[in-house]
Amino acid sequence: MNVQSIVGAKGSDVATIAQTATLADAVAMLNERRIGALVVSGDGRVINGILSERDVVRMVAQQGCDVLSSSVGSAMSVDVVTCTHGDGVDRLMSLMTERRIRHLPVVDEQGLLAGIISIGDVVKNRLAQLELENRALADYISGR
Repeated sequence: MNVQSIVGAKGSDVATIAQTATLADAVAMLNERRIGALVVSGDGRVINGILSERDVVRMVAQQGCDVLSSSVGSAMSVDVVTCTHGDGVDRLMSLMTERRIRHLPVVDEQGLLAGIISIGDVVKNRLAQLELENRALADYISGR
């Protein structure tokens, strides 16, 4: 299984937000969409950064609730780790574990935003793979 199969199953919709939006706007969007991260992009294609719930919590812990009036650009991570449609699930698991991240924007051949993969998507996909393998082995053993 690879990124393309995951994006194909879940869709390529990505929640984006501009750098100039406030952290309060970002928190509202995260809550409304029930997601854990927003890709920071002015046009919905070029990735400027990523803002996760963790980024917001760190800012609030360091500077207090008044930080919510600050811009997304002041809190976003600019070193964005991405993946491509051809990357396998094993690579995603490795990247997410090593970098301690839960969201990977998917980019196309030009490096433009084409989707997003969360750790939940990876786990769901891996469980489906294991279930198929388990069924195939059970069928093999029982002679079906």
